[in-house]
Amino acid sequence: MHEQIDFPGRAAVKVKWRKMPHFTFPWHFHNEYEILFVIDGNGTSFVADNIEEFSSGDLVLLGSNLPHFWKSDESFYTDENSKIVNYIVVQFSSEFFKEVISEYPEFHLIKELLERSSRGIRFSSDFAKKFGKKLIELSKTRGFERTLLLLELLQLLAKTDQYKLLAGELYQTEHHDFTTDRLVKVMHYINTKYLEKIELEKVSEVANLHPSAFCRFFKEKSGKSLSEFVNDMRISYACRLIIEAKMSISQICFESGFNNLSNFNRTFKKHTGFTPSNYFKEFHKK
Repeated sequence: MHEQIDFPGRAAVKVKWRKMPHFTFPWHFHNEYEILFVIDGNGTSFVADNIEEFSSGDLVLLGSNLPHFWKSDESFYTDENSKIVNYIVVQFSSEFFKEVISEYPEFHLIKELLERSSRGIRFSSDFAKKFGKKLIELSKTRGFERTLLLLELLQLLAKTDQYKLLAGELYQTEHHDFTTDRLVKVMHYINTKYLEKIELEKVSEVANLHPSAFCRFFKEKSGKSLSEFVNDMRISYACRLIIEAKMSISQICFESGFNNLSNFNRTFKKHTGFTPSNYFKEFHKK
């Protein structure tokens, strides 16, 4: 579902500090960027096609329109449970200092951070411990002071290398900063053909390169081999189909570009840590 976030008094930043029996908000997305810090709690996080366990100290930055939800562990839902989840959420508009961040070199690192967040970013527990104290400080500020502190916090997030991206490659295809016409042509070809059989010779022809030269070129530009990149996109698409629950696993296998079920199952588990059937159960269990 699409969440419409209200900013009281048209403030630039919204901060919520919540203590609840468990996470309640369902699978959703919103236009705003979001920083989520779990002070106390554990369960499963869903970010686009990514499913992972989370625990106290979890720190994540979510990009604009990235689907997500946090599901508390089953122990939080029992009648005799006395546990609570304690968390801070910071939300700010996708238009927040947009022109300034795009134009001025002082904001270059923050610009790159927000581009990376299109796939969701989870930060290390060591970094989160230090950063969490700053978020608590942010929650106690208001107005101009809060806006300045948010910029400072974004710079801290932008400078650390203690993070990993969450969603698959498909969720950032619109955010690639393509630097050459050759790469633009290749990506356009892959984005329109990845559900079909993609042959190295054909893609090399699109790039006007010898296959061996193309492999070096593509690895340098994308950080992945052609087959790895295509499989990332296919698995991301398969995850979407599994979440929609309108097809069987075998139908999804062939719909997402794989030619046999065993290869699909093996590749899916390698990318997500789950078999397709377990991914479905994990997402849809109550």
